[in-house]
Amino acid sequence: MAMSITEECISCGVCESECPNNAISEGEDTYIIDTALCTECEGMDDGPQCVGVCPVECIVPLAE
Repeated sequence: MAMSITEECISCGVCESECPNNAISEGEDTYIIDTALCTECEGMDDGPQCVGVCPVECIVPLAE
């Protein structure tokens, strides 16, 4: 599964540098997560590192 950034994103950019897979980049209006690269930090950390640093809690599991 992968994570997703909601429209509540304030484009602060703190999540981008936290991603060990370089799956997060700046989009047109908000930051975006490349679902092909996102592993939810499985095998690297206890959970998605981007979620822990997001000040507005807009990073959520991707809905299937």
